[in-house]
Amino acid sequence: QVQLVESGGGLVQAGGSLRLSCAASGRDFSTNAMGWFRQGPGKEREFVAAVSWSGIATYYADSVKGRFTISRDNGKNTMWLQMNSLKPEDTAVYYCARDARRGSMRSSSSYDYWGQGTQVTVSS
Repeated sequence: QVQLVESGGGLVQAGGSLRLSCAASGRDFSTNAMGWFRQGPGKEREFVAAVSWSGIATYYADSVKGRFTISRDNGKNTMWLQMNSLKPEDTAVYYCARDARRGSMRSSSSYDYWGQGTQVTVSS
């Protein structure tokens, strides 16, 4: 069993920054890739970023590439998403999730454990 808890969301003006955290408890954090997804109002949940188990390989959606940075510390069982140059279209609930190696890391169906989400609102 794995529990994931996100934090760090909030209200920020366009152009600002936020850092999301995902704290994991339970087993197997360090052996699995992890990802961030988001779901905006009236939209489908979409892939944002993923990081390999080692933290060496990272993957980003085109919409956030160059603005967001994903990282992890296996010793602290924690993953982060640094979000810079935020835009109103980044407004969404952000979820962290554990990759279960069931397919592409860009697909939500590959993930088995999810956090409850943290709201990010970017005002124009």
